[in-house]
Formats: sequence, C-alpha cells, structure tokens
Amino acid sequence: MTKILIIDDEKSIRHTLREILEYEKYHIDEAENGKIGLEKLKEEDFDLVLCDVKMPEMDGIEVLENARNLDHIPQFIMISAHATIDTAVDATKKGAFDFIQKPPDLNRLLLTIKNALDKSNLIQETKVLKKKVAKSLEIVGESKPIQEVKETIEKVASTEARVLITGENGTGKELVANAIHKLSNRSKKPLIEVNCAAIPSELIESELFGHEKGSFTSAVKQRIGKFEQADNGTIFLDEIGDMSLSAQAKVLRALQENKITRVGGEKEIKVNVRVLAATNKNLKEEINQKRFREDLYHRLSVILIKVPSLKDRSEDIPLLVDKFIDDISNEYGTSKKAIEDKAIDQLKKGNWTGNIRELRNVVERLIIMSDGTITAEDVKKYADTP
Repeated sequence: MTKILIIDDEKSIRHTLREILEYEKYHIDEAENGKIGLEKLKEEDFDLVLCDVKMPEMDGIEVLENARNLDHIPQFIMISAHATIDTAVDATKKGAFDFIQKPPDLNRLLLTIKNALDKSNLIQETKVLKKKVAKSLEIVGESKPIQEVKETIEKVASTEARVLITGENGTGKELVANAIHKLSNRSKKPLIEVNCAAIPSELIESELFGHEKGSFTSAVKQRIGKFEQADNGTIFLDEIGDMSLSAQAKVLRALQENKITRVGGEKEIKVNVRVLAATNKNLKEEINQKRFREDLYHRLSVILIKVPSLKDRSEDIPLLVDKFIDDISNEYGTSKKAIEDKAIDQLKKGNWTGNIRELRNVVERLIIMSDGTITAEDVKKYADTP
C-alpha cells in the first residue's frame, strides 16, 4: 500500500487530510512538526510527503532540504496558507514536486498526488532498467587477456585520448567502448553509437554530420547529425573500416579542427566530442589497399585495445555461461537451470568462430531444449562442439 506522511503543525489539517486519503486507500502517518517528520522519514520509507511550509522549530523547506540526503527520497508536495510565488519557486528548485495552497482543492490535491506517485514509479523503473542495462554491458572474465583489456580501460578512461578497439566479430568491442565512456569524465553526457557498416555510403555523411533542409531530394527538414548529438560526450564509430573515403576525410577534419559542417550547409559548427572507434578489419592492410586513410588511422589509434577472441580466453567460458543462464532465465521469467561440469568442459572444446555472441545463442538454445539440468549430451546434441 502506498505510504504518505503528512507533516503539519495544525491538527485539524492533518486529520482532514488523513480522512480524505485513507478513503482513497492510502496508508497515512502524521507528524506535528518538521523535526518529528524528518525523524519518521529516517526511520521508514514513504512514497510521498505532504509538508506544510510554515512550522515552528523546522519549517517545511528545511525538511525538504534535509530529506534530499536520505537513502530513500520520497516525492514532496508542499502546502501553505501563506504561499507566494517566490516560496513556490524556491520549493520547486529544491526538489518539491508541486506547491498547493491551503485550504487545498480536493480534486487538485488528489490529481497532484497521483501524478507525483506516477513520477516516483517512473524514477524507480528507470533505476531498475539502468541496472539491467549496466549488467548487460558488464565485461565478464578473469583470464589474463581480458584482465589486460580491463586494466587498459581503467588507465585510458579518464583521459581524452582517442581509442581504436580491434577484434573479431562478437568479441564485445561495444562493451569496451561502453566501459570507457562509463568511467570517463564525460559519463553524464551521451554515448552516441554509429554502426558505419549498417549505413549506406551515400547517407553516412548525413548521419554523422547532419544536413540542411533541401540539401538533397529526401532532405525535407534539417537533421542534427551524430557528432552534434554527442557534443560534450562520446561518439562510438563501430565498424569504421567500412566507412567511405569521402566520409573518412570529413571525420578527419572534425578530429583535427573540432568543427563540422552539415551536408548542404556552409556554417561551421564547433563540437567537443571524444571519439572511440572499432573494427574487425586489419586497418593497416586496408591502408595498403587504399581503402582507409593512413592519417585518419593515426588520429584514431592514440590507444589501441585488442579484444581477445573467445578461443584465446576459454577459461572465461564458465563465468560467461553462468551469466548467460542467469540473464536468459530472467528474460524468460523461469528458474535458473543448472549445468553439469562436464557440459562446461564440452563447451570449452568449441571453435566459437562467432565468439561470445555465438556462445550466448548456444546457451539460450540449451536452456530451451534441455530437460532440467544441462548435460554434456545436450551440448553435443545442440551445440557445434567436437
């Protein structure tokens, strides 16, 4: 049941609000002043607080400010008979959801409470989703090759150095990029990902730098490109080895001058972007074949991180399998399946040309197809292992 705390020095107001809100099926507690209210907030988690502004000893604004330091921060709705615009603005700046005058209009009060609780639920759901995303982007493994990658990430993340991430398909290059951004000074700003291989060559410049209305046939309105979207944050150019030479030239200019120009435009736009890039190609070979610019390669590869293939870190397979079983079981809403040690040993024998992505697909297949515990026979039957 939703718990609401009413903090007000007027007994009649507290009782009136309690009566109304208990009728609406809310669980209600009361406090006759700010100090008692703050103590109750420290002792118990409430979903919402209705707090008077003018009270002896500790006023409502002080309660609001102190509540910001609690582990669980409820939504605050301030109420006052002496409301002014300045007080309302001040309360809102300090985190109050809304400000209501006494005596409160019943319909407005109930609607405001509903909206505040909806916001609280959205905040909680967002926190849960962020935790899930963070978990899905975690780099799992304790092998020497993956430890070296993690150590490099920790060293370079806090710098502004550009990083070129190499490795086979499915090794987790995007996880490395995410880890660098998360540990960087730009972590509160966006990480914008561009899959250069998935965008047609004739559209890549528009995707990266944007375009002006009318600059080409389908340009019916102005478009903001990925570099502008990533301003003060990080841009991750995945599969950069597939980028056209003309787009490479523009990227090089953006890196040299920290300026871009939209397609069809003349105005130079300043951008402050950290660039991370990744490829599964041998860029030095691409340079020899005149398919990749050598000057761009040197601009991008201040730091080189080579992500090992799964074959080179097979001792991480037990940890990866355990994580995938856990993740997939949660996705399916089923209990976590056990897996035999012999089944793990069998998985270690695989070639894993698709690397971690292939391993996850196999684990999902085993969860679906096996009965109860995943056995070595299941692995032989449903996975491509010797």
